[in-house]
Amino acid sequence: MKIKQIILACLALVLFACKSGEKVNKEVNSAKNVILLISDGTGLTQISSAFYFKESLPNYSRFKHIGLIKTSSSREDVTDSAAGATAFACGVKTYNGAIGVADDSTEVKNLVELISLKKINTGMIATSSITHATPASFYAHTLNRGSAEKIALQLAESEIDFFAGGGLQFFNHREDGQNLLNTLNEKQFTIDTTSLNDFSKIKSSDKAGYLLAQDDMPKVTEGRGNFLSKATELAIQFLSKDNSGFFIMAEGSQIDWGGHANNAEYLVSELIDFDDAIGKALDYAEKEGNTLVIVTSDHETGGFTLAAKKKKTEDGEEYSDYSEIGMTFSTTGHSATLIPVFAYGPGSEEFAGIYENTKIFEKILKATKWEALE
Repeated sequence: MKIKQIILACLALVLFACKSGEKVNKEVNSAKNVILLISDGTGLTQISSAFYFKESLPNYSRFKHIGLIKTSSSREDVTDSAAGATAFACGVKTYNGAIGVADDSTEVKNLVELISLKKINTGMIATSSITHATPASFYAHTLNRGSAEKIALQLAESEIDFFAGGGLQFFNHREDGQNLLNTLNEKQFTIDTTSLNDFSKIKSSDKAGYLLAQDDMPKVTEGRGNFLSKATELAIQFLSKDNSGFFIMAEGSQIDWGGHANNAEYLVSELIDFDDAIGKALDYAEKEGNTLVIVTSDHETGGFTLAAKKKKTEDGEEYSDYSEIGMTFSTTGHSATLIPVFAYGPGSEEFAGIYENTKIFEKILKATKWEALE
């Protein structure tokens, strides 16, 4: 009888442990933080270039869950960055050029507006102006992506806690005469227009903002350095300090511009720089275990191809050298190709498959359960 009781007690303990383990796993599978990295203008070929031209193994190789998104806007088969980012930020299709509005021009709540109400910290980073189409879609509403001063005003009035990029002129040399740096100071921002600080310098600040170029940030090839990866790391440190959860959008903006210019060196150098920022996000996510990292793009630019390099024989006859890569382009605009999505962390399995770009918004809310928070 005693043996039976011992066996039953052991079984009960095992069952309890299993149930407890299920509960723990369920909690871990709900992401507390999200880092969304957007490589503007980047398709599979741009990503592939990192595997040939980066001197170390690209951080893209660290992902296990990979999907594809369809990128068309509400009226056009080929999207632009404004419509593409609005799909991510607001979960709706809209027309090219629109920021944070639906196809009928009505304003739509974005992620920053939704989660700030739930005390989730938010941050925006870009290698363009911080008022450019992609970052703007996460905090602004305007019918035209070119309204940079209007977008800057909405940033100053938003609930964003951290930002870093270019665009200083849209804040302090405005047509309306306002100096939005004063507005940001009144909202408890520590603002720097010269360089990124160490975390220790902003640790006690309520909010932090960096406007480090009059318009767009310099190219990597012109000495920008490790701004993107450093800003991503700094944002993580700053937004995680009160342990309330955070959302960061970091954009490698100029990969797109290399595609528009059909400049392979420009494109690849920016893509490798972006991959370094992916590494910072993944290092944090692997260490903490509660952070979802998503890497994707709004669209592909340039019709970029990695082909055999074209060479000529001594007789002047052209041939393809399959031992060497030649980078070519088919357009100076955007294309409609499907775009890869890479995900790591709690809820990352949700990002496998083929789906519309608006589903990124929905999958973030599902993985975090932010909608259910009081």
